[in-house]
Amino acid sequence: MKITVNPSPNPVSPTQREKYLEDPGFGKYFTDHMAVAEWNQASGWSDLTISAYGPLNLDPAAMVFHYGQEIFEGMKAYYQPDGSIALFRPDANALRFAKSAARITLPELPVEDFVSAVEALVKQDAGWV
Repeated sequence: MKITVNPSPNPVSPTQREKYLEDPGFGKYFTDHMAVAEWNQASGWSDLTISAYGPLNLDPAAMVFHYGQEIFEGMKAYYQPDGSIALFRPDANALRFAKSAARITLPELPVEDFVSAVEALVKQDAGWV
């Protein structure tokens, strides 16, 4: 899957980010970027973009409003002693995400695409780790 990165024009300043990370809470603060991919029945998942965090545009007739299906998958990223960033078991998270999608009849995102997307997003938002 091709990944395009469009850096946020207005990232949170390092000083403000440090304040946020003193007590981040859950769902209280958000990183500067998000990953969004396209899907269609003919070609499946494609065109993943890492771009500035912001609202999603949804058609009022989007099926999500009728049936409310979603998948949440959390993952940890850690700085290593050498300064690199490691993800904790991304393949296991990706597999669980795919199984959750199959369980609720959503299209499965291939494990390698999930991991590539997370790696690209974490690289872009490394200051939030």
